[in-house]
Amino acid sequence: MAITTEQIYDVAVRVESYGENVGICTACGAERDGCEPDAENYECYECGEDKVQGYMNLIMGVGF
Repeated sequence: MAITTEQIYDVAVRVESYGENVGICTACGAERDGCEPDAENYECYECGEDKVQGYMNLIMGVGF
């Protein structure tokens, strides 16, 4: 599954506006809680890959 710009924007708004700690898996597109904005290669609870990135890394293209 491809991560969309809208998905990254939605996560960024939730992190900055509501204090959520959300990252996105670059392998399957699933979201994961408990991720700092600069999270890099956290484990995905959906697919098991170590490819969850924080939104700041996603904006910069890290992990793709």
